[in-house]
Amino acid sequence: MIRKTTILLCCLFVLLNLKAQQHKREMRAAWIATVANIDWPSQRNLSSKAQREEMRAMLDGLAKNNINAIVLQIRPTADTFYPSALEPWSNWLTGRQGVKPSPFYDPLQFIIDEAHKRCIEVHVWLNPYRVTNSDNLDILSRDHLYYKNKDLFVKYGDKYYFNPGLDETREFLNLVVQDVVERYDIDGVHFDDYFYPYRVAGQEFPDEAAFRKYPRGFAPNQKEDWRRNNVNMVIEELQKTIKSVKPWVEFGISPFGVWRNDNVDPRGSATRAGVQNYDDLYADILKWLKEGSIDYVVPQLYWEIGKKVADYEVLVKWWSENSYGKNLYIGLYNSQLGSPDANIAWRKGNELARQLNMNLRYPQIDGAVYFSAKPFLKNKQGLNDTLQSNYYKYPALCPINRNIVGEPSAQPQNLRIVKDGGEAYLLWDKVDEEGGCQVAYYVVYAFKGKKVGDMNDPANIVVRTTENCVDLREIDRKFKGHCAFVVTAVNRYKHESVPTEGATRRL
Repeated sequence: MIRKTTILLCCLFVLLNLKAQQHKREMRAAWIATVANIDWPSQRNLSSKAQREEMRAMLDGLAKNNINAIVLQIRPTADTFYPSALEPWSNWLTGRQGVKPSPFYDPLQFIIDEAHKRCIEVHVWLNPYRVTNSDNLDILSRDHLYYKNKDLFVKYGDKYYFNPGLDETREFLNLVVQDVVERYDIDGVHFDDYFYPYRVAGQEFPDEAAFRKYPRGFAPNQKEDWRRNNVNMVIEELQKTIKSVKPWVEFGISPFGVWRNDNVDPRGSATRAGVQNYDDLYADILKWLKEGSIDYVVPQLYWEIGKKVADYEVLVKWWSENSYGKNLYIGLYNSQLGSPDANIAWRKGNELARQLNMNLRYPQIDGAVYFSAKPFLKNKQGLNDTLQSNYYKYPALCPINRNIVGEPSAQPQNLRIVKDGGEAYLLWDKVDEEGGCQVAYYVVYAFKGKKVGDMNDPANIVVRTTENCVDLREIDRKFKGHCAFVVTAVNRYKHESVPTEGATRRL
């Protein structure tokens, strides 16, 4: 009995330590889906002012939970949430494709400005091939590429797509991405699981003519390998396009949660999922990870722990062992919490906490991305309370990407405290970086007493700011008494500068 009690206490100690553990570097992101107005804007007929107000409220809610990145859908159906000479305005924004916001503003620029003000990264999310969500072509603007070159498109099921087998498709997609990377101060480019579309029962994807015309060395019985090669080529080309413009901009993929089942491929996971990336969507994620064609991966692990055909525990371990050293973030399904149609695990309110706890076992996991943003505004099943009191109690810096070579930021200079009557401010000189890679934000650390403590402990981070001034009255009261301050700069490569210290103050 004593031995059993000891084991139980040891397990409890380990569990509590896992729950208390927080990293200074961790991805904490949320998808903001615009297709079908899932997250933003809440409806298509909102005024420009109402759209902006909704977004500010959403970003404030995310910041309160110490979320440090958003994945914003800017091209849901070959239309845009930014002014573009290549594609029309999205109907999900204004209610009619091709119609710009009125009064005019640039939603993408607005969101980047507002997010960066809050020290939140912006990864832009594009769908590569989807053109419509139905077979109704009347929703397309007359300026849409479909009406200029119908040969680029195919109908499959009740939707229209770019034909992935055509060189022109890859060329056009590279132009779209290059345009965004050149014009906007984004932190990443992101694709989700929609490559070749999910299979439609009884129908073959209509690319036989393209296969015959452009076989690229593949034999007639190798069409599936040819399809995978089409996707491989566009992924490799996009990586080069992005890095040729701004080498610090990350390229990430969020695939369906199962690469392959192990009854099909011994390298696969011990799952029996009805869909597999490699076989059904023609996305060879492991090839991209191994070769460095992508910078991070976010497998959508939207199943509960213990699910028979796709167990979260099995999959999180498998992806941890198959990420090839690239940044690994886990896609979590917070939208499922409390859903009346969901399995009981999602209705009890503890499933995401169990999954976050489980993730702590695997050092390969660099964070999480939540689908999606809107549930954070509702505190579904008390998720916000759980994050704020436990897992995300302190701020975190986004992880450095291991697939991207970058230099540390320059060091802030002339750290000082300036008094103005009863007020006091912590000031430093702004850092000017060369080569286009500017400082993203500054990190202010505070330590009780006169000595600098552990800078790897996120509990010592008091402010992340894009300004070079902090009102010391806003510092938490726990620092009352003597306090030592340290400031660092973080650049677009996410590298932190050498710390600048020396300012002390009695608060």
